[in-house]
Amino acid sequence: MQLQNPHATTHCNELELIAKHLPLDHATVLELGCGTARMTRSLVERFPIARIIATEVDRIQHAKNLASDYPDTIEFHEGGAQAIDLPDNSVDVVFMFKSLHHVPQELMAQGLLEIARVLKPGGLAWISEPVYAGEFNDILRLFHDEKVVREQAFQAVCDVVASGKLQLVEQIFCNTETRFADFAEFETRILNVTHTDHKLDDVLYAQVQQRFAAHMGEDGVKFANPARFDVLRKP
Repeated sequence: MQLQNPHATTHCNELELIAKHLPLDHATVLELGCGTARMTRSLVERFPIARIIATEVDRIQHAKNLASDYPDTIEFHEGGAQAIDLPDNSVDVVFMFKSLHHVPQELMAQGLLEIARVLKPGGLAWISEPVYAGEFNDILRLFHDEKVVREQAFQAVCDVVASGKLQLVEQIFCNTETRFADFAEFETRILNVTHTDHKLDDVLYAQVQQRFAAHMGEDGVKFANPARFDVLRKP
C-alpha cells in the first residue's frame, strides 16, 4: 500500500468515483464522522440509498445536524468510530470522508475493527484521506499540521489489512477540488469548526489570511488537493 502517489495528477470528483466503484442501490450505509453532513446529503441526492446512518462525535455539530432539515433516508447518531452502535453484519457500505485521521491515534485500530464488525460479508469500506501535499495543505499546516496523524491513519489501514479483517480492493489517487468564495468562508469552514480549537494569534492569523489571499481570483479561491481513497472489503 502507498501513503501517496506524487505522480497522480488527475482531477476527480469523489461522488463520480463512488458511482464507479461502489454498489449503493438500496444499500444500508454508515458514514463515520459526518461533520456538517455535506457529503451525507450529496449521497442521498445522488444515489438510491435505502438508509444512511451518519455519526458525529462532536456534540455541537451533531445538535446542528439534528436541528436541520434532512430527508427520512438519513439518521443522525452521536458517537465515534471506536464504538459503533449497530449490530454485527448489518451494513453494506461504510464511508469515512477525511475523518480517520481525526480519530485519536489510540482508537484508530479499534475504529477499523468496528467497521469490519458491522459490515456484511462482502461489504465495502471507502476510506478517503488527504495527502500531505498541495497549496491548501501548505496553508493548513501553518496552524494545524496534520502530517503525523495522517501517517498514523494510513498505518492503521495497513495494519487492519495485514490482519485479514479487511481486504484491500484498490487504492485510488487523484486531486480533488476545494473552493472558497472568500476568506470569510474559509474562516467559517476551516478556522471556526467546533471539533477543533484553532488558536491563532494576530500575527499567525494575518499570515494565514495573506497566504490565502495570494490564491484569490475573480471567482474566489480554488485548490487542487491530492487525495487517497482506500477501498476495503470484508471477507
